[in-house]
Amino acid sequence: MSKYFVHESSYVDNNCSIGEGTKIWHFSHIMENSKIGNNCNIGQNVVISPNVIIGNGVKIQNNVSVYTGVICEDGVFLGPSCVFTNVINPRSFIERKDEYKQTLIKKGASIGANSTIVCGNTIGSYSLVGAGSVVTKDVPDYAIVMGNPAKVAGYVCECGVKLDSSYKCNRCHKMYKKENNGLKECKNEK
Repeated sequence: MSKYFVHESSYVDNNCSIGEGTKIWHFSHIMENSKIGNNCNIGQNVVISPNVIIGNGVKIQNNVSVYTGVICEDGVFLGPSCVFTNVINPRSFIERKDEYKQTLIKKGASIGANSTIVCGNTIGSYSLVGAGSVVTKDVPDYAIVMGNPAKVAGYVCECGVKLDSSYKCNRCHKMYKKENNGLKECKNEK
């Protein structure tokens, strides 16, 4: 008996690794050599291309194609119909598989519905990409980015609440401080 669920309308190619408790819903295709962690939820009409790595507890909503070169760390959320690319200058008549760029979605990040993530960028830990945004450069940890091109519009707590101007969460009371190009949680500090 399988330790994960695959709907009968979906396809899982050979040489895939799928973790315990993961659910793969209608009309999805998991392609060869992809790795999916434990307790993931793969929505309807999702394609996971060859060699993609998906961490534990990742939720991928309907109509998302996760192309070769994408790595999603634990706890990532991919909203409905968000889009990834893997080549900067595609042409249908020129094969560029040797030019795929890596896109890293770090732990706990959320990507809103209908967003486009241009390849070669890193989406920071616990960051939030607003619905319909076009990400053309790296997103800092805990940043909220919105627009086309996406720009930092504030910062968000690990629990998902927008931080106030002192980088404090009014829900869970975590505190953060500016570090490099993003935020870092203040631990054991008063």
